[in-house]
Amino acid sequence: MPIGTAFHSRTSALCESMSWRDWAGYFAVSSYEVHHDREYNAIRNAAAIIDVSPLFKYRLSGKDATKLADRVLTRDVPRMAVGQVAYTHWCDGEGKVIDDGTLSRLDENLYRWTAAEPTLRWIRMNSLGLQVDVEDVSDRLAAVALQGPTSRAILAACAGAGVERLKYFRVLSTRIAGIPVDVSRTGYTGDLGYEVWVERGQAEALWDALMEAGRPYDITPTGMLALDVARIEAGLILLDVDYVSCRKALIASQKYSPYEIGLGRLVNLDKALYVGQEALRREAKAGPARQLVGLDVDWQDVERLHDEAGLAPQLPATASRVSVPVYHDGLQVGKATSTTWSPTLKKMIALASVASGVAAPGSRLQMEMTVDHQRRKVGVTVAKLPFFDPPRKRA
Repeated sequence: MPIGTAFHSRTSALCESMSWRDWAGYFAVSSYEVHHDREYNAIRNAAAIIDVSPLFKYRLSGKDATKLADRVLTRDVPRMAVGQVAYTHWCDGEGKVIDDGTLSRLDENLYRWTAAEPTLRWIRMNSLGLQVDVEDVSDRLAAVALQGPTSRAILAACAGAGVERLKYFRVLSTRIAGIPVDVSRTGYTGDLGYEVWVERGQAEALWDALMEAGRPYDITPTGMLALDVARIEAGLILLDVDYVSCRKALIASQKYSPYEIGLGRLVNLDKALYVGQEALRREAKAGPARQLVGLDVDWQDVERLHDEAGLAPQLPATASRVSVPVYHDGLQVGKATSTTWSPTLKKMIALASVASGVAAPGSRLQMEMTVDHQRRKVGVTVAKLPFFDPPRKRA
């Protein structure tokens, strides 16, 4: 049975819908209200506060902390500056992705590593012969995401000096209402936003301080349903939905390389030796067999299919995590993994894994859609990711 996070006393009191889900063994709010519309609008037009404490969090320290991270990750870790955060992933010996997450360099020999799934054993296995301490701080460290256009103003109102000047993918130590915290300019919404890291015992006080400072800026507690829509708009992948960890894969086609899920830009083939490097060099040379793409769904086709069934077109109430086939000239060439109606873009969009031969932006494909319990096909156009990328995210 799931347990509450360090913020549970606050989130449970606000969750009017009583809609919860299990996230890594913790209760996570699906939506605070009966529908997630207002929470989504907070992400794009005001500020959303999201409990992200269930992330797995590891602390690397010691003389060889940099060597360990560089041995496992595809990013060039020694080049990271203190105070920098890197979005990254790690692979097995075949160059297939195990998981993706972030690495924050907090000091010369101190890092915080986040992951969607437990990865402590893998990190420690690769620390053989190194002088490094790897500690699981998942239960001790709580985290909350503050995302949206007014998030900077909220932090400026309650945090120490310098937060309002924090650059994209940077982290600093400061205080909020006297509480020691780390603030990173990161998030999972594709918008201006921050993540605040705090010791578990101070979590409730931090929540209260952010809610008080955020009241003039329409701060809104936000759950996973709204976050799912935002991350699809931002072209951000989700483990077990858009790809499968190679540790869970049952067959070869369920294993994905970084080049197949849009993470090829994060692969450094010229740095010091790391797990999976040789396999990634071979794939970089040959090219991936499939690629992550965006799909713009043809709404006229959606209307036509519903009209033929005698129905008015229906907007999906939530983002779909159920994969459906994608076709080209009658042959299946991939699958759409995440689909949603985008309230901001006013269209239906999807993330998909398709054969490289049809992955060019502008390619016309078809996606399966069920109308009145019948499997039909709707036209889609391959789109460049991300769908939504506002200048304020990096400004």
